Amino acid sequence: MANDNPTSSDQVIPAAGNPAPYLQNRELSWLDFNERVLEQGADESVPLLQRLNFISIFWSNLQEFFMVRVGSLTDLSLVKKHIVDSKSNMTPSEQLRAIYLRCHELYPAYERTFEQVRLLLNKVGVTHVRPDELTDEQRSYLAEYAEANVTPFLSPQIINARHPFPHLENGALYIVVRLDEEADNAQDQAKSEHKKKGKKGKKSKGKPAKESTKNASLSQNVGAEGTMLGLIPLPRQCARVVKLPGDGFSFILLEHVVEMVAEQVFSMYTVKHTNVICVTRNADIDATESTDENDEDYREHMKRILKKRARLAPVRLESERELSDTLEPLLLDRLNLKKHQVFTTSVPLDLSFTWGLASHLSEKQCAALVYPPFTPQWPACLDRKRPIMDQVTAGGDVLLSYPYESMDPFVQLLREASRDPRVISIKITLYRLASQSHLAEALIDAAENGKEVTALFELRARFDESNNIEWSQRFEQAGCNVIYGFRDYKVHSKICCITRQTDDGIQHITQLGTGNYNEKTAKLYTDLSLITTSPTIGRDATEFFRNMALENVSDNYDVLWVAPLQVKPLILKNIDHQIELARRGEPCGLFFKTNSVTDKEIIDKIAEASQAGVKTVMLVRGISCLVPGVEGYTENVRVVSIVGRMLEHSRIYGFGPRTNMKIYLASADLMTRNMDKRVEIAWPVLDEKLRDRILSYIDVSLSDTA
Repeated sequence: MANDNPTSSDQVIPAAGNPAPYLQNRELSWLDFNERVLEQGADESVPLLQRLNFISIFWSNLQEFFMVRVGSLTDLSLVKKHIVDSKSNMTPSEQLRAIYLRCHELYPAYERTFEQVRLLLNKVGVTHVRPDELTDEQRSYLAEYAEANVTPFLSPQIINARHPFPHLENGALYIVVRLDEEADNAQDQAKSEHKKKGKKGKKSKGKPAKESTKNASLSQNVGAEGTMLGLIPLPRQCARVVKLPGDGFSFILLEHVVEMVAEQVFSMYTVKHTNVICVTRNADIDATESTDENDEDYREHMKRILKKRARLAPVRLESERELSDTLEPLLLDRLNLKKHQVFTTSVPLDLSFTWGLASHLSEKQCAALVYPPFTPQWPACLDRKRPIMDQVTAGGDVLLSYPYESMDPFVQLLREASRDPRVISIKITLYRLASQSHLAEALIDAAENGKEVTALFELRARFDESNNIEWSQRFEQAGCNVIYGFRDYKVHSKICCITRQTDDGIQHITQLGTGNYNEKTAKLYTDLSLITTSPTIGRDATEFFRNMALENVSDNYDVLWVAPLQVKPLILKNIDHQIELARRGEPCGLFFKTNSVTDKEIIDKIAEASQAGVKTVMLVRGISCLVPGVEGYTENVRVVSIVGRMLEHSRIYGFGPRTNMKIYLASADLMTRNMDKRVEIAWPVLDEKLRDRILSYIDVSLSDTA
């Protein structure tokens, strides 16, 4: 047990080569986080459709985890040089084994939770019908429905010697069908004649060459190991949720309708059995790989890289029912997978349909099954009837707290700037935009009104790359100056600088955010957005955009902390200061709110602070490679994880005791990628009223009893 105020010699140092007991593997910690999401689906205090949505979030989270994290580890496992995880000393192969084992543990809970919610929804008139639960009337209806609305869109194929195994798209659903060839009259006759000739010929141990050739010809219709398969991709043109006749809202999923017509589709064969399968592929593309010799345009380079993603290697195979002893080895062979990479689950293999179920219900039905409607409010500190620009320039700093407060005032500020004759330029970093974005339209309007608009697009925002490419093209066509992130660093900062000419000289209105220029997610994610006319922050913002245009990583800022050169060193420096205070017996403390904690240097420094007696409170929604409460190491560290209706996304760093805490807001999580591989920004909260608001927000977050 550490003393209250130990000297540096009292530090507990782990034995060389052994991972510290307060460290845990990143991937396994993430799986624990996703289990907490699933637990929301089991929480009886949560409305039923919301519970179903949490189960869907668990599914989509796991899908991305396999595509990105398992995908990258799979790539690393193929590298010959010895690589180990710095937190657990596990090799990529050891991590993969642990991940697959843990996922096989999670799937039964996933099935139980889904089935529990499905049955409860059935009782209140939202009936998800499985094929074996259909009535005769429903079967008759579906036969007609399928003929008119499904069968015309099917693209079945057989897999045999003449039709090789096709490419299965990442995340797409397929109905796989085991077939036996049913001889037609011509084939019957050919076989009959062949048998007669065989009887007339001489008996021998070996088969005649002609007979062998004929048998080979006949066997061409058979796939590997004598198995013939049919495959039906789920048609994208058809509604996934098929409403059934009767009272209430009963439905069946499209994949089960397709299964029901499989015998008709493959009428020339005998259908032995059907199953629904889904392949998850590695999607961890390297967007920094070299462009070609012709200095390929970066946007075209990204389009080419995205095409590569679609054909990367499989990392998981899911099926709705157990695969047969014949089918499983065939699929594993074709997909180059091992048995532990197969997951069988009765849960639908794509849960994205759950988000649209409410639209099929009456308002009254829906009210009891979802949270009461929530609309972000207009911030009390701003008068809706007065220009935002006038209020910001006259009334000091404005702090918006999404989603409790609306993003509309910031969008309105950009609209006003697009028309204000005194505005010279607007510069902004864009990481993720909504597909329909008022913010983007305001910036385009500004460019078309003759303002200098510079938009730094980070095209490598994972799974939003195509959307960002489309927006960047629109911005360019409107006359905006479009630049892209650095080759070696993602630009993840959220900063906008409006520059205008006033009677008193140049004025900068700077907006800084912990996240979110996306109007859609700003209604779901908690984020903090500061709008300020601080001259110092404005000068730093101008310097930041100058550096971005020149691809210059700089630490030449007065107030802002900019990664990769400043954020981590300054966090460590401020923690060191708290350690010094603790050793002198003076008030001290640390607070961090972040999505994830993985950076080993920061974790080690927090553990050092704990051993020095510094009380540290951390709100960590997702991954925490730091294990709190480990005797002799982190007993002064408390980690709280909030998973609930809103997605906790804001990042807050606090140094000092609550009464005198120095607060920074940031775009960066405490992850090595954010600290070392991204351009991120942290900034101080200087206004006392805003500081008190943030402290109140922290108090509310920590007030939960569980």
